[in-house]
Amino acid sequence: MISGADSAVTRSDKALILAYDHGLEHGPIDFEDVPASADPETVFDVATHDAVTAFAVGKGLAEAYYPSYEDDVTLLAKLNGTSNMWMGEPDSAVNWSVENAADLGAEAIGFTHYGGSNNEVEMAEEFRDAQEAARDHDMGVVMWSYPRGQGLKNDTSASTIAYASRLGLELGADITKIKYPGSADAMQWACDVAGNTKIVMSGGSKTSDREFLETVETAMSAGASGLAVGRNVFQRENPTELLDGLEQVIFEDKTADEALGVMSSAESRADTTSD
Repeated sequence: MISGADSAVTRSDKALILAYDHGLEHGPIDFEDVPASADPETVFDVATHDAVTAFAVGKGLAEAYYPSYEDDVTLLAKLNGTSNMWMGEPDSAVNWSVENAADLGAEAIGFTHYGGSNNEVEMAEEFRDAQEAARDHDMGVVMWSYPRGQGLKNDTSASTIAYASRLGLELGADITKIKYPGSADAMQWACDVAGNTKIVMSGGSKTSDREFLETVETAMSAGASGLAVGRNVFQRENPTELLDGLEQVIFEDKTADEALGVMSSAESRADTTSD
């Protein structure tokens, strides 16, 4: 990690990365609950929220939509990704070059690494090339560190998640995205072994406002630097309301209860205005 390399995609050393690579990684099924979220402009609009420090998308969406949002959205170029139709050992195709992403205006790159996969060696070498090219362009480096593969007996255990966190440090990420390991102690371990690399929690599948905010609060108290979230935001009918709450927890050090209060107050004001 190079000090300050991630400054363009953080605020006060904290991050709220909105990820929208789901159309590639998961397919259109992720948009069924809120059909409007299938329209990239809808989610690009959400990414203009003040709480969002970076917007992670792949090459096609960036080329087609980012030029219209470059003044309001910080682009994080998600370089690799593979469709959910792929049934082989976990791997991730490199779909975008660092040079092209830099030319488009990206401030950082994102790269998935599946530690434990039979393809881990190849992916680590691809990450090396991307990381070094990003340094040449003064771009931040975010690793999606997801242990996965047929040889792993438990890819969500505390020790495995801590290992995922450490891989980010060892391979040169500025920020490492990991899955929540299930407890405050396990999250603290993962953050402690990451050294100076910032740890952000993966948003995961959609949950209730309270449950999600409480998990984020726990992760932040355990040493996380923020969140990289997709479905828990764009699968909501009012994603900006949740972003209001997340801003309180991540950047204002508020509790989940306090954040829910802010969200309720904002909703009440909106209802009064509409009346």
